[in-house]
Amino acid sequence: MECQGQVLVCGKQGFLNRIVGGKDSQDGEWPWQVSIKLNGEHHCGGSLITDQWVVTASHCFKLVDSPSKFTVLLGARKLSNPGPHSITTGVKCIVPNPEYEAGDMRSGDIALVQLDRPVEFSNWITPICVPDANVNFQPGLKCWVTGWGDVQGRERYLTSDTLQKLEVPIISTNACNALYHQGSGEPKSTKDIKMDMICAGFAAGQQDACQGDSGGPLACQMGESWVLAGVVSWGEGCAQKNRPGVYARVTSYQPWIHSVIPELRFTSTKGRWTTVNNKSATNSASTGSFSLLFAIAATVVLLLSSE
Repeated sequence: MECQGQVLVCGKQGFLNRIVGGKDSQDGEWPWQVSIKLNGEHHCGGSLITDQWVVTASHCFKLVDSPSKFTVLLGARKLSNPGPHSITTGVKCIVPNPEYEAGDMRSGDIALVQLDRPVEFSNWITPICVPDANVNFQPGLKCWVTGWGDVQGRERYLTSDTLQKLEVPIISTNACNALYHQGSGEPKSTKDIKMDMICAGFAAGQQDACQGDSGGPLACQMGESWVLAGVVSWGEGCAQKNRPGVYARVTSYQPWIHSVIPELRFTSTKGRWTTVNNKSATNSASTGSFSLLFAIAATVVLLLSSE
């Protein structure tokens, strides 16, 4: 079966009306957020990037990797009451990045999940834009991490039924390494922040992603669209001093994502669509708000790009 996935509209919040220290999200605020469930229970987060593909973390499948064990919930704010706009689908296949080593939990911690059927977009279900390799998320840029993960960051694991959101600043690789090599009441970390990772959070701790948020999005606004900067990957504890969250840097994996989903278009630094082979026409990536009438929205995008 040929993969489905091309989209003309991405990164639009439906409505404009592992998170420690975050707050409740609004209905439709993060329409690309999905819950990946293992045997019917929330297991990891993920981000919808086409009508049939989700980006998440490889470590979510280190113990169980059988697609039949997983389902994906889209368009939900509350796990206990997803609402009439939500959709649950099965999983057709799981594609971990080949660089990932299950015992390492660092490089290559990104995976692609193909849904068993394409989903229809709405104000509650919309893909997030995937950045081209040339996009650079500058230190200090404020982005958002979302998820249903642990809200306490303590020994007792307490997940949130309501999708949580937290604004976090990007931290440079050098600064993040410096923080991790400082003591935080414990021996200095021996882990290095590599170039295929991106850090976001606070040196003081108190606010961070946590268990259950794994695989979820670090989303940054670029113009009028939202772009997937990172995938929740790892950290030492949750919300600990000098231990900000570490995410898989999506731009580092653009060639691999393209190899799996060749029809996917990427968002460039100029806020326009681009493709790896440069054979496709460009289309605006930030044209107005998302409409339930997807065909009309796509037509507007094409008209604007032809000007």
